[in-house]
Amino acid sequence: MELGNLKELGEYWGYPRKQKRYEITVQQSNASSPREALLERLKDYDQEEAIAHRSQLPPRERHLFLHDLRSLDLPRIDRIIRCSLTSQGLPAAATEPVAHCNVSTVEERTPEDREKWWKAGLRAISEGKMAILLLAGDIGLPSGRSLFQIQAERIFHVQKLTSQTVNEGSAGCPPIHWYIMTSPFIDETTRKYFEANKYFGLEASQATFFQQGTIPCVSKDGRFIMETPFKVAKAPDGNGGVFSALSCKKLLEDMAARGVKYIDCYGVDNAPVRVADPTFLGYFMEKGVFSVAKVVRKAYPKEKVGVFVR
Repeated sequence: MELGNLKELGEYWGYPRKQKRYEITVQQSNASSPREALLERLKDYDQEEAIAHRSQLPPRERHLFLHDLRSLDLPRIDRIIRCSLTSQGLPAAATEPVAHCNVSTVEERTPEDREKWWKAGLRAISEGKMAILLLAGDIGLPSGRSLFQIQAERIFHVQKLTSQTVNEGSAGCPPIHWYIMTSPFIDETTRKYFEANKYFGLEASQATFFQQGTIPCVSKDGRFIMETPFKVAKAPDGNGGVFSALSCKKLLEDMAARGVKYIDCYGVDNAPVRVADPTFLGYFMEKGVFSVAKVVRKAYPKEKVGVFVR
């Protein structure tokens, strides 16, 4: 994916350039005004039940509860809930196979094409034009090597190969920068895991960790589910949350400052992924399209795996 189009894609899917926080302004002149002001705002989004028990909470928990509610972007959350509820029971959207002219298969590639794309991809990597974007949530393997380790070793190998092939062994190639999106629930554990393993041979400075957002858990009728009497239960906002997370953390600007033009994005549980594949990057550059995706053909028609459709 090209960096210049990443912001446009995020806005197309409804993610704001900068995530807004909903602030509740209350008057402190009497004891009931904060509760009443908050109740009125929650009523606007049919969530007044969340505060019904507030008066029964001790002062400290009451304060934490108010702070928790202030952190919610209620208008955006309400849009998500309503969209989800209205889509239930609707027929699935019509789909059709991707046009053959938009698909390139391994069988169709000539040795000359592969060599051309390989060299072009290595050149771009050597110039620091590609970054890796990982949607994290690590799992282990029977061998004892985590997917983080396997992918880090792959990045290290591509860096070494680029230096040997393009720059003839010189140390002039910039390192491939690795942007790692975590959830608030695994962020600290993930960082410590990398630190404990000395980044699997990579430099600490070439890894940037950032957290995705969260959204409240809701019941089937769209009401907030409480984790505790004074805290709304939350869950990560999915892979799609990468757009708002990149924007809020100003990482698009960081990528641009590093000279990054192309982004290799993948999920951590994609075990066979070829991270920083020079051939794939060269192919993408030649096509000059918005984005490309690499897939494995189904073993049989009813195999239960995801498919790309139009």
